[in-house]
Amino acid sequence: MSPILKLAVLNGKPEIFHTLQGEGVSMGVASVFVRSSLCNLHCSWCDTDYTWNWEGTPWIHENDADPSYKKFSKAEYLQECSIELVAEEIQKFPCLNVILTGGEPLLQQEAWLALIHHLRRINPDYRFEVETNGTQIPTESFASAIDQFNVSAKLENSGNSAKLRDKPEAMRWFAHSEKAWFKFVIQSPEDLQEMQALEKKYNLPRHRILLMPEGRTEEALQKKRLWLADLCRDHNYRFSDRLHIQLWGSKRGV
Repeated sequence: MSPILKLAVLNGKPEIFHTLQGEGVSMGVASVFVRSSLCNLHCSWCDTDYTWNWEGTPWIHENDADPSYKKFSKAEYLQECSIELVAEEIQKFPCLNVILTGGEPLLQQEAWLALIHHLRRINPDYRFEVETNGTQIPTESFASAIDQFNVSAKLENSGNSAKLRDKPEAMRWFAHSEKAWFKFVIQSPEDLQEMQALEKKYNLPRHRILLMPEGRTEEALQKKRLWLADLCRDHNYRFSDRLHIQLWGSKRGV
């Protein structure tokens, strides 16, 4: 039986799209995104809350302040797909850099690994990045198949408890991986101290740390860019913007 991936839904189809990577060390690279559903964290500012904020759940989101905002129907926003179907969709694009995103992709490692092997049998030049929250440990076989881990470890500003967001065994694994880059979402200058405590705790390589302003609109990002850029310069961190917001705004599938 073919392994099944649980993917997010966009316009009635699995959310697979061709665009430029908007964040992190690969920003600007043409890529095919495959968005998984389900997440073990529930960030209050998450812009992909349709992958976890299901009807009947207790999770809090900043959009709750909007009277028109409603939690999502799991039946409408989660689609089970065979790896063959996912591979067919990916092959429609003239692009070999594939980004497994979410939700939290590492909750479905076995199915992703089957997809990776399937695509590399078709073309061995396929390259795979994974966007992860840094709480799940990759299996040995999965890790060997991945070219790059984009680890977005969460801070207190995410609204997740420390017990949920800080998993020492997983963070130590990524800290020792030459494939891992670390991206921290920064809301205020005070977040720097918390981020640096994690850097020290796990001995994260500073040259692999990126700081990114939190914001889902160009206006929100602009308010934070300059002081965050100053912090990155003064403390020798990389700065990451959100290119897709600059180019297309807060839209899905771009």
